[in-house]
Amino acid sequence: MKRKTASGDIPTANGQPDSKKRALSGEEAEARFRPGLFDAAEQQKYTTEYAQSAPYKHGVICPLIEPSLLRSVREEIQAHLDFTEKETDIYKIFQSGDLANLDGLDDDSLSKLPSLLKLRDAMYSARFREYISGVTNSGKLSGRKTDMAINIYNEGCHLLCHDDVIGSRRVSYILYLTDPDTPWQADWGGALRLYPTTTKKDARGDDVTIPSPDYALSIPPAFNQLAFFTVQPGESFHDVEEVYHPCPGDDRSPKRVRMAISGWFHIPQPGEDGYEPGLEEKLAERSSLAQLQGRGDIYDLPQPAPVECAAPVDHTDADPGQGKGKAKAEEPPAEDGGGGMEFTEADLNFLIQYIAPSYLTPDIAEEMSDTFANESSLNLEQFLSEKFAARVRAHIEAQEQAGLPASSEDILAQTGWTVARPPHKQRYLYRQHSAGTPPPPPSESSPSPLEELLHTVFPSAAFRKWLALVTGADRISSYDFLARRFRRGQDYTLASGYDGEEPRLEFTLCLTPTGGWEKEGEAAGEDDEADGDEAQQPAPASPDREEPAVGGYEIYMAGDEEDEGDAAIYRSAGADEDDGILFSTAAGWNRMSIVLRDRGTLKFVKYVSAAAQGDRWDVTGAMGVEFADDE
Repeated sequence: MKRKTASGDIPTANGQPDSKKRALSGEEAEARFRPGLFDAAEQQKYTTEYAQSAPYKHGVICPLIEPSLLRSVREEIQAHLDFTEKETDIYKIFQSGDLANLDGLDDDSLSKLPSLLKLRDAMYSARFREYISGVTNSGKLSGRKTDMAINIYNEGCHLLCHDDVIGSRRVSYILYLTDPDTPWQADWGGALRLYPTTTKKDARGDDVTIPSPDYALSIPPAFNQLAFFTVQPGESFHDVEEVYHPCPGDDRSPKRVRMAISGWFHIPQPGEDGYEPGLEEKLAERSSLAQLQGRGDIYDLPQPAPVECAAPVDHTDADPGQGKGKAKAEEPPAEDGGGGMEFTEADLNFLIQYIAPSYLTPDIAEEMSDTFANESSLNLEQFLSEKFAARVRAHIEAQEQAGLPASSEDILAQTGWTVARPPHKQRYLYRQHSAGTPPPPPSESSPSPLEELLHTVFPSAAFRKWLALVTGADRISSYDFLARRFRRGQDYTLASGYDGEEPRLEFTLCLTPTGGWEKEGEAAGEDDEADGDEAQQPAPASPDREEPAVGGYEIYMAGDEEDEGDAAIYRSAGADEDDGILFSTAAGWNRMSIVLRDRGTLKFVKYVSAAAQGDRWDVTGAMGVEFADDE
């Protein structure tokens, strides 16, 4: 997912180019870093380590800054800066403003941040830019275009997989300001994690890099540690591991606050040494945004596999080629695709074995149809029948107790579930209704209740007729179904749009048996009445907090038609109450949501925190739909 950043020189409060930034001599700059850093042998050591690093070239320098200066920086940040909580599909953080704007502050405000100004000017000094350029062999770096901010990750905060490719960025860096007197523990999380890639051919025969869903290297935070890498389109994929909540029995006295200054060195700007006219435009053409728009899509998993309903389709033939989707119950007759025909007694006899009887009565169906006509969505609690729901719950609870292997390959080999990819779009376990789904392990002699839903119930003519009835559709013209499992501490989908010319029906039957998810409806924007002032100052979770926010909710949002800023920001202090949310629902047990989705509408499932009591499970479907001309 691409996230925008400001480009060009940052003006001061008076709208003039910055003038308070002072160029440092080489000796002045070196004095602000730790002794010995600029020795030729030391620089050569880091250069060699960088050249030999994997999964892509990166470096780690620790310590970097003269220690007393960095301690003063940390103290100034804690005493004088405010932070805004921001949450999107891709991150949850507390963030300062761009530190380039420090030059626009009045003299009184600047007088409170002398060490922070010294640090910023040292980081972008000619001496240190030359040093980083030499270590990375990345080319010259701009001293005019500074791009850095302070990010704080409390318990539950995270940043999901991306490659940092935006505009003129050349080198990414993170300088950690964690508590210098309480060393960060690796099992607290918060690590920078790097993802390997493989090179494949796209549809035109050109090389395209595809990131693995599994990271290859984890770099834990440490005070005064600099991690850095050259920004490479389609290659420099990384994330920030969630900062984990303490487990029961853990010592809660150490504060798990991952404070860091993150930023980028940019290519030289007009008038600077090394400026190349047109280079920024060339970099934009190479951006991995092109990959997101199609070059590597043929390697995405899962691939869409819609089944057209124009020809007669019976639910017993829902999954040809696998022979495992046949219902043992009484089956309705075949018909023309699930719409425009009368709902029969045979349909009722079939569905009543799976769906709660209340949703199959004519009066309730009429009420649902009226609601859907007004709101374009339905939220149905306790959707499955009591008897069948008990079978589903028992199966899911047994699966969670059994655990999972660590790697994507082992998960597929041992369980039959595939890991969705690439991680800069999505990651979760899935099974698909189509013939492309890997068969279940030999030990599974009969379909599980999840497979019955996936291969028998939802593809049935009876269900399609019921869905058309309660939504007022003329007919259902196609379907595509997935069973999904979002593992806690690992899985999510990032915001994606729908580009179809006509609206489509989408449903999600959430089958998450564990508790602790309901509050996420509020976190996602429903009845969120939190005091905005309280969100300004980040603090670790209270030791008395028993139910941390755990994500896992599904959100539909209005797309940003003008593509300004981050369209997926839905929670930040001072933001409008709804923040563009059209529909949201928390993970829960036996909850069916049905939505009519228009072109351009964004949708995602929020990252599931490691603090969740279990995984998020669901079966989801996308249905082609036709309405009468007067609807």
